[in-house]
Amino acid sequence: MLTIGELASYAGVTVRAIRHYHAKGLLPEPDRDHAGYRRYPAAAVVELIKIRTLADAGVPLARVHELLAADPDELAAAVVQIDERLRAEIRLRQRHRERIARLAAGDSLALPAQVVEFLDHLREIGVDERIVQVERDGWIPLAARAPELVPELIARKREQITHPPLIDFYRTLSRALDRTDNDPMLIELVDQIAGYLTRLAEEHGEDYVGGAIEPSLAALLDSLAVDAAPPARRLIELLGERGWSGWTRLERR
Repeated sequence: MLTIGELASYAGVTVRAIRHYHAKGLLPEPDRDHAGYRRYPAAAVVELIKIRTLADAGVPLARVHELLAADPDELAAAVVQIDERLRAEIRLRQRHRERIARLAAGDSLALPAQVVEFLDHLREIGVDERIVQVERDGWIPLAARAPELVPELIARKREQITHPPLIDFYRTLSRALDRTDNDPMLIELVDQIAGYLTRLAEEHGEDYVGGAIEPSLAALLDSLAVDAAPPARRLIELLGERGWSGWTRLERR
């Protein structure tokens, strides 16, 4: 016969847990012996381990009570269901771990390979790292929210980055971020990009410029850009004066 402390030790639970199981009616509470102590049979260890295992698996205690009283076939079926749920939870947590690792490990794990290649290309042509980071931070939520758009959008960006006006825009933008709101170079830069956007729209259509990003997501990406590079707000305002609204999802008014 076992004391409550010995029972707890064998079953790998606390004395408090045993008393809780008593209160819930899961484990019978034995009578006290002549010395006033409760003594548990060896079988209580097995029963307590069953309770602990089911409870640790996330089974509600009310359901644990039902399973302990179930016949072997019912218990086996319930265990299969519990196992399937645990496997699903493990897969979900594994995906969460992978996403966390991607955020911590850098571009190559946080983004699709084609986006990483585009960001590296921007660096190769001399784009300021601040601008590259703004681009990267925009692609992360886009890839998470609308991954089906990434191949089309990145292919378009890779084609556009071969255009001299856009290359000049990227190269000049970093210098513009260090200028005052009405700096002549900033005004000239906006004039150039507005003209470039107009040519693209005339040659390829409005959708080619604006893309297929939904407005709410585009607004989020715009906010990210402005938060990361506050002068971008002034660029957006100046583009607005030239007939273009937005930043991620450019539209001609």
